[in-house]
Amino acid sequence: MKRNKLISPAIVIALTITLIVLVNCKKEDPISPLPENIEAYNPTPWVFEIPYGFPTEISIPEDNPLTEEGIELGRHLFYDGRLAGRDHLDSLMSCSSCHRQNLSFELGSHPVSTISGIQTPHVMLPLINLAWNPGTYLWNGKVKQIEDLVWMGIVAPHEMNSDTNRAVAMLRSIPMYAEMCKKAFGTDQITIDLASKAIAQFIMTLVSANSKFDRYLRGEYQLSAAELDGFVLFTTEEGADCFHCHGASGNPLFTTHLFYNNGKDSVFNDTRDRFAVTGDPMDIGAYKATTLRNIEFTGPYMHDGRFQTLEEVINFYSESLIHSPSISPLMHHLVYGGNQLTPTEKQNLLAFLKSLTDTDFLTNPAFSNPRPTDPFFIN
Repeated sequence: MKRNKLISPAIVIALTITLIVLVNCKKEDPISPLPENIEAYNPTPWVFEIPYGFPTEISIPEDNPLTEEGIELGRHLFYDGRLAGRDHLDSLMSCSSCHRQNLSFELGSHPVSTISGIQTPHVMLPLINLAWNPGTYLWNGKVKQIEDLVWMGIVAPHEMNSDTNRAVAMLRSIPMYAEMCKKAFGTDQITIDLASKAIAQFIMTLVSANSKFDRYLRGEYQLSAAELDGFVLFTTEEGADCFHCHGASGNPLFTTHLFYNNGKDSVFNDTRDRFAVTGDPMDIGAYKATTLRNIEFTGPYMHDGRFQTLEEVINFYSESLIHSPSISPLMHHLVYGGNQLTPTEKQNLLAFLKSLTDTDFLTNPAFSNPRPTDPFFIN
């Protein structure tokens, strides 16, 4: 009878250590797995230039740094109607279908009936200076990053009404995206994660900083007497009292990125307000104070598009505020129904708001459709 050979203690210890190392070296699966054939690549970093007077801190995700190649891929995907996973010319839908450059990447109408026939619940929000958004996207701030907005837009019944697998299959069938994706991310196999990252990179570059008011702050332009009076009204509590929610001259973003019940209603039925996110009763009927940049082009106004013109908005704040238990305490003139502006003050406030229009932003070729003659690309 043969005797079993004893394994030496040294071998046992070595095997144990090897097993521990192998287990500990195994990487956790990422939330959105990347393709297995990632190769070494060297994309060109895109230098984000902070405009004069703007906050120096921006919200660029660490796992999605801006690169020239990523931005170019994102720009193409943003305008390509096949992002919805369909290539029939009557069923195309892209990000640009609802976010149009000439309207400050807004749509200019509400409600919107999309391909599915389902109306959008809220007005489209403009894509302006989102690099400074602290992670509170949509009217209620539910979404934390632009990347999530992309895949959500693809699958939402009231938007592209598709699914991510169909979208990826369609994008992989388009030859140019393999090479563009390889340059941007090191793989020729585009995924929904990479498509979302690329589109988010492009959106982060949509910076508006050259309105009349910007040039005034830089000493390059003199505002008119009406515009200056409107600015004073904007920044004083005894005037129009706009600055608490939309920021004063020290906040060139013209939004606090916070949420307010601004006195539009006393009965609330919408399930997509800030209360739906926080559960705080004081957030009932509260929505994001959107940027006022290019406000001249981003109507209709309020989350439900109830006001068609800026004149209607000014009249509302002047005479038509409605009390409710959750109304923001910043509605200082509630007891009078509003700030009771005179006709001249209303005109001057309107003149100031229009001084925030940045026509360069509306026509910047770097933001435009990269293939305007391609029938699959939507202007």
